[in-house]
Amino acid sequence: MKKMLLMASVLMAGTLLAGCTNNHILHMNDGRTLVVQGKPQVDKATGMVLYTDENGKQQAVNQADIKEMSALDK
Repeated sequence: MKKMLLMASVLMAGTLLAGCTNNHILHMNDGRTLVVQGKPQVDKATGMVLYTDENGKQQAVNQADIKEMSALDK
């Protein structure tokens, strides 16, 4: 019984943590749309937005090139 409760707790915790990392959409000024993993981070010193693309590769784009940034609903 304790093992079942422990397994259920671990499964639920993993599901909740996975739900916290929503993908985001970047609508660019040139008409492109980028789907990114997780929430992009803004580097205020350089003005670049850092994100992970759909292939898991780190990318950066100038903040001035982004028209709109929004969370992708699941």
